[in-house]
Amino acid sequence: MTEPGAGREALLAEVTTDVVPSWAILVVQLNNLVAESLGVTDTDVQCLHVLGRHGPTTPGVLARHVNLTTGSASRMIDRLVAAGCVRRVADPHDRRRVLIEPTQDGLDRVSAAYAGLIARTRDDLGEFDDAEVRTIIRFMRTAERSTAAEIHRLRDVARP
Repeated sequence: MTEPGAGREALLAEVTTDVVPSWAILVVQLNNLVAESLGVTDTDVQCLHVLGRHGPTTPGVLARHVNLTTGSASRMIDRLVAAGCVRRVADPHDRRRVLIEPTQDGLDRVSAAYAGLIARTRDDLGEFDDAEVRTIIRFMRTAERSTAAEIHRLRDVARP
């Protein structure tokens, strides 16, 4: 932990080389445990989060959201259908297309798996005033955009 009165560089170093990486590793471990409890993979859990946040979508769009090839996404969807977490439905605007939508049971199971962390996070945030919580949200949104930009950069570098 950075000493009181430490300079800005020391604070930034603590966040970027200690706090965020340590937290990211724990999040990955938690997601693995949640996936295991649901009988799916961690990428499958990401899929459920995407569907819960954005609603039904095509397999191709879903594949891009979770960084899978269309073939891998098809196998992911098969696993989630077998687990009762998603279903394939006809697109109401184009009956030739299929949409993947989460089942209520799938969403409920994911919510239940994360309920403990959500409760702990709410308790943790209770120690901060509204202005501090807004700052945390602003940082998290900025970090989310930066992480997405880095993913795109690395994908572009990997493409010949």
